[in-house]
Amino acid sequence: MPKRHPLDVVIIGAGVVGAACAYYAARSGLRVAVVDRGPVAGGTTGAGEGNLLVSDKEAGPELDLALLSAGLWRELAAVLPREVEYEPKGGLVVAPDGATLEALRAFAKGQRAAGVDVVEVAPDDLPQLEPHLAPGQAGGFHYPQDAQVQPAQAAARLLAASGAEVHLGEEVTAILRTTGGAVRGVRTRSRELAAPAVVNAAGTWGGRIAELAGVTLPVLPRRGFVLVTEPLPRVVRHKVYAADYIADVASGSAALQSSAVVEGTPAGPVLIGATRERVGFDRSLSTEALRRLATQAAALFPVLADVRILRTYHGFRPYLPDHLPAIGPDPRVPGLLHACGHEGAGIGLAPATGTLITASLTQAPPPLD
Repeated sequence: MPKRHPLDVVIIGAGVVGAACAYYAARSGLRVAVVDRGPVAGGTTGAGEGNLLVSDKEAGPELDLALLSAGLWRELAAVLPREVEYEPKGGLVVAPDGATLEALRAFAKGQRAAGVDVVEVAPDDLPQLEPHLAPGQAGGFHYPQDAQVQPAQAAARLLAASGAEVHLGEEVTAILRTTGGAVRGVRTRSRELAAPAVVNAAGTWGGRIAELAGVTLPVLPRRGFVLVTEPLPRVVRHKVYAADYIADVASGSAALQSSAVVEGTPAGPVLIGATRERVGFDRSLSTEALRRLATQAAALFPVLADVRILRTYHGFRPYLPDHLPAIGPDPRVPGLLHACGHEGAGIGLAPATGTLITASLTQAPPPLD
């Protein structure tokens, strides 16, 4: 079996998080290989909407990551090809009643103290931001820092720009370790890749990679569906969602949850989410989930009621019980680092994750404490 070396790090996972880790590690001068059992963005990344959000995160470590990433995405947009479709469209969170508006006001106050740019929007001013929004809303909050990318393109272009050695269609079957227990590389069915560090960026399958190293990481799949409409004029200008979406993101429930999340795209189709449920890796179609999405989207934007749905797709978010991603060295296995468990925020948090992983690999000061 051929061995490839010398390498400084092997990254398992060619989604957007793995690609960002490869990009920043290679920029720091490390010799990098990326290995994935499928294609680039073949897992959770390819099933994502491309959200780069600060609006749905309460003050705390995840919001800190999102703010760092927001700045990094702006930098990346200036150097990556336009196919990445970076669009700083901003977000709009709407409240149907006074009690919800008051809760959003308290939520936004904490975010504002953490550095988020957020502006309350009076009911009469909502049509200026979204002319087709359903009337009768109690108000909303505008988040100019929210943005969007085309997720598969973002992963592919980041990975290409990294210059890393890439091995696709090769499943990692073993994490190689020294007699002292430290990481010394990985094995696939085709080759061994020797390196003193391995980054677990396998997303929803991160728990399985951890098991190969003899440790437990409780990453669980959380299924979500998205509806895609026919191409339309720009009837939805921002990332628009109902306030209950924030509660769904923070919930630990395994039951089906849905809340209207609607956004236009540069190509014309409108994307409609979002559902969450823990059903393992069940890939079957849930007509109830799709029905809820369509109903809630039409309630938020009545103009969508008679629009054709061209297709639907779904994927599995990598859920960790504390709702925070695992980023950094695993003290149980020297040389093993984790970069997974971002749930629905992996695309948005990818650059910050890449810089934190690179700081750990190079023993440089981290961009966040």
